[in-house]
Amino acid sequence: MTRVLVLADDLIWSTRLIDQVRAAGADGAPVRTLAALSQALPAADAVIVDLTARAYDGVVAVRRASEAGRRVLAVGQHDDTPLRKRALDAGADKVLAYRKLFEDGPDTIAGWLATPAARAR
Repeated sequence: MTRVLVLADDLIWSTRLIDQVRAAGADGAPVRTLAALSQALPAADAVIVDLTARAYDGVVAVRRASEAGRRVLAVGQHDDTPLRKRALDAGADKVLAYRKLFEDGPDTIAGWLATPAARAR
């Protein structure tokens, strides 16, 4: 089973994302800090990063996961184009708006996991 780490410091959003990862047929595991992400990366296949967290730098998290060879899906505000670009430049496969994952998260996550990585790592 594919193991997906969900890095989000908001408990409600983290729980929703974990539920959606599980509904997509993957094993979801929450992490809330960069240190916890680094520790959990060796056992993960992919990572979902909440870009607008206060407890960590989302772009740094994307880069760390990408450099470790993991697939990365980032989520953030739909209108924050500069942050979206920075996340893509850091190695995110995609950057989606919160609304997209809120409305059809399981299908979106399953599709992302089933699609070959967009970038060579």
